Amino acid sequence: MISNVRQIGGIETSILDNGAGRGSRIAWVNTGSKLRFKLLLDRAMDISDAFYGENCLCWLSGTGQVPPAKCRDFDWLGRFGGGLLVTCGLSHIGPPESDGIKNRCLHGDISSCAAEIESVKQPDPYAGDNKFSITGAMDEVSVFGPRLRLRRTFSCELGKAQIHLRDEVCNLGNESAPHMMLYHCNLGWPLVGEDTLLEWNGPWRPANPDDPFMRGGSDIKMCRPPSDLHSGAKESVAFINPEPDSAGRCSCGAINKKLGLRLKIEFFKNQLPCLVNWQHWGRREYVTGLEPGTNFPIGQAAAERAGELIRLQPMETRVYELKFSIEEI
Repeated sequence: MISNVRQIGGIETSILDNGAGRGSRIAWVNTGSKLRFKLLLDRAMDISDAFYGENCLCWLSGTGQVPPAKCRDFDWLGRFGGGLLVTCGLSHIGPPESDGIKNRCLHGDISSCAAEIESVKQPDPYAGDNKFSITGAMDEVSVFGPRLRLRRTFSCELGKAQIHLRDEVCNLGNESAPHMMLYHCNLGWPLVGEDTLLEWNGPWRPANPDDPFMRGGSDIKMCRPPSDLHSGAKESVAFINPEPDSAGRCSCGAINKKLGLRLKIEFFKNQLPCLVNWQHWGRREYVTGLEPGTNFPIGQAAAERAGELIRLQPMETRVYELKFSIEEI
């Protein structure tokens, strides 16, 4: 019935030709369901725009899409375009810090690394193969310093509103290397609005014990109206110890009953034992983040002092798997 599989779905790569992101490579992925999303191939293959039907699922910041650039201190915020997924790491997550030799910017360098695309596999429904994928590799590297490679694969199946992500982080150097990883998933309007319910299981604690939004048994899973208390850089952050099911899988997400939509993010406890909920209910800047990670974003130095810093041995590889899915409820 079809002469071109793109009538159903697949992957299309292109280059932006206007605005701040001019010249940046992207890939639009159409799942053949109502779910479609954009990958930023020059920004660690992160997910920018994500839509289910007419509804945006994520928060997009005012910076828009910009090319990669090495950051210092808080420069990362000036290049933080939001989107469904921004990768933080590979050796540092948290505030800027320095050890006298290496300066580490907010949330690390990996989202400023461009991908070398290794493969694009399209679906072939006539051959009975409805699966498709894109794979690329990014290097976080410096001379005489750590050499960490992220090999990333996104895979989908025609007709299913799901995104499967598989990451492999390998130490290509000849010495042990520090490693931290955080998946900064940014949910926004209209999926997230007043009375949207956030989902996760497990005990939590406020990153800031004096935060008025998280004091006195507040129901932090219910999204709030826009508030002046979150103007500017003000925010609320919860550190969560996610509880896995019998298969070791954890989940988090958001339910919007008015839209009849549920977004679910699944991950494995033994890979990503920590979960962060970032809340920024600002006027005209309304976003919440659900962020599985190897550590809480306290920085490399603090993680090392606490005995929680992962060190990858030469040629050692860590694997991380996430699944994003959309359900109509």
